[in-house]
Amino acid sequence: MRSQEALFQSLQDQGWAVSDDAIPLSLQESLYRQSQTLWQAGHFHEAHVGRRENNALRTDIRGDSICWLEAGEPLMENNDFFSWAADLRQELNQRFYLGLRSEEFHFARYPPGHGYKKHIDQHRSSQHRKISVVLYLNPQWASGDGGELCLYSPGNEEHEIQRVLPQPARLVIFRSDTIPHEVLPAQQTRWSLSGWFRNDSELEMGLAA
Repeated sequence: MRSQEALFQSLQDQGWAVSDDAIPLSLQESLYRQSQTLWQAGHFHEAHVGRRENNALRTDIRGDSICWLEAGEPLMENNDFFSWAADLRQELNQRFYLGLRSEEFHFARYPPGHGYKKHIDQHRSSQHRKISVVLYLNPQWASGDGGELCLYSPGNEEHEIQRVLPQPARLVIFRSDTIPHEVLPAQQTRWSLSGWFRNDSELEMGLAA
């Protein structure tokens, strides 16, 4: 409880927060195994940037491959994670009155030497993403492996305010509409689970897709 309170206080004070014990290590390990299974089965695809008519494959901007998660799939790790995420969404609503109604998540795989240039998660044409979530899945990660998440100041996107190493089970949450961020290239393959809490429903998400 104390850890969660610190997470929420940091989010309130600075628009971002990091925790190393917000999610059970056993769940992180299960999600990592699930990501490997889905990758080997060919369920990942190269990630694009932009929406609708502006959607494009730009490996010079974004070099990861992704696999979307669906609630209710017959994979216990998946269902356990969505249950955990729903509880977190409810707690965020109680604390910040955000009106969050849904969530969307995907696995992300960055091969060595690839990253994601500086950007903001909330699309210009859609303002439903409110809180961004990143959970790191690699079983081991050293400081020399790189792959950090760089967070920048909302008022000055040239000013770096934090650099987060993607260590196992580390959780990062931040404001989707105000925090510019960047994924730096890594020395080894980098696995994560990323997504957003939104203030629209699953039905509205489908209609807007």
